Amino acid sequence: MIKIAFFVVLALVLLSGLLFAPEQPGLAIHPMEQFEIKPLFGGDHLGTFTPTNQTLWLFLAIVGVVLLLVVGSRGRAIVPTRGQSVAELAYGFVYKMVEDVAGKDAVKYFPGVMTLFMFIVFANVLGLIPTSLTTTSHIAVTGVLALIVFVFVTGLGFVKHGVGFLGLFWVSAAPLPLRPVLAIIEIISYFVRPVSHSIRLAGNMMAGHAVIKVFAGFAAALGLFGFLPILAIAAFFALEVLVAFIQAYVFAILTCVYLKDALHPSH
Repeated sequence: MIKIAFFVVLALVLLSGLLFAPEQPGLAIHPMEQFEIKPLFGGDHLGTFTPTNQTLWLFLAIVGVVLLLVVGSRGRAIVPTRGQSVAELAYGFVYKMVEDVAGKDAVKYFPGVMTLFMFIVFANVLGLIPTSLTTTSHIAVTGVLALIVFVFVTGLGFVKHGVGFLGLFWVSAAPLPLRPVLAIIEIISYFVRPVSHSIRLAGNMMAGHAVIKVFAGFAAALGLFGFLPILAIAAFFALEVLVAFIQAYVFAILTCVYLKDALHPSH
């Protein structure tokens, strides 16, 4: 029965596409248009200091973080408001993550991890607003965040341990003949960190939004049966809300892992 229902629905979708589709050659869907960076005040010129839609949505993400963590919790009431409750929940969640993953001696670097986490959460969530720009879908944004983490933890490792930080690349538990080979692999994987750290976030945010745009194009083309792609859009949108938080969590927890390596480099 399930197979029969599937094929019936598929047949209805195809029939609807033939009978009710717009009278135009092909199906013009451009899922990547939503990621275009455009001048904020019109025109086509993009200079070094040109305010763009990306500038606007990055600024709004920063404003959101300030409103929640500074303005929303400034009262410090015994019976917290909704804003203060959310801020305290986020604070406790990230604090425990830093302590559990990187150790108690990493708690002093908690403000940096908290800032990264909250900024990415707000940037991801704001990107779900129709006609907005998902700033974290651009490698220029996520790459800078990843490089900040990479440079900081590398510098911290050398400041804390000096040349001893290189012990991170020397797998003392492995047989001696394999250690030089493993050291080369460890060095390569270490310098690939900012690439994987940034691409993971940007790729996930871009892919989800592109899929939603494709289904939106199908909904416009299928006419009477356009409700079927709309149901898919609703499901993917709910998934994207979850992904917005998961990707911020993944970015933050990887930062904690790298921080742990800087504080405790020996294998």
